[in-house]
Amino acid sequence: MKRLLATLLALMMLMPLIVQSGEIADKSPREDFIDRMITTARTQFEKARGRAMPAHSSGDIYVCKNFTVYMFRQNRDDFRMAEFPGVPLVIPDNLPAKDSKPYQYGAAWIDIPASEGNPFYAAATFRYDASLSKAENRELARAFMQQAQRGDFFQMRANYYYGIGAHSMVFTEDYNAQDDTVTWTDSNMKGKKVDGKRYGYIQFDAVKEIDWFVDAFARKGYGATIYRLRDDIIYKP
Repeated sequence: MKRLLATLLALMMLMPLIVQSGEIADKSPREDFIDRMITTARTQFEKARGRAMPAHSSGDIYVCKNFTVYMFRQNRDDFRMAEFPGVPLVIPDNLPAKDSKPYQYGAAWIDIPASEGNPFYAAATFRYDASLSKAENRELARAFMQQAQRGDFFQMRANYYYGIGAHSMVFTEDYNAQDDTVTWTDSNMKGKKVDGKRYGYIQFDAVKEIDWFVDAFARKGYGATIYRLRDDIIYKP
């Protein structure tokens, strides 16, 4: 009896490890890629300890688009697309202003084909339609924001509380229908200038109702895009 009890006790102690191992085994490469990118953002957020970080030079990783690119590039080397297993992954730059017309710069990325390493596709888009009413555009923008999923990259041209222009971020949770909110990480949405140089704050698990974003980009000439990783993400062979 004592031996049986000892065996049962040992099995009970091992159960958390068995469950944890099963969770790791059940995680897809795509989910792992997303988890790693979000962990990278969290690490930078914790490292900043609430301080504003350099966001003045083109090479500063705390500039808005640079931060999301950093999240991607720090983790991409272990992953590929099943359709193109020999092609390293890339993330597109923003579409240049001249190619963005009739819309303003900042609502979209350059359309790089998957065969050249782009693992993203436009899962949802919103562009203000001047032939529709403002109310109709807002409804379309709300439906667009409700499609946000954890790990999606978000690109918008907006006039928001902290600034006007292009902004990039990554959703850290799915759209929350109960609270009508989205949750994200980014850098330099909020910032300040010191001695003429820009410094940006990193946000992690920031939350706002989707109407805050709708107010920002549902404007004439503006828009936004949700970019999502393809389903065929695999580990590098």
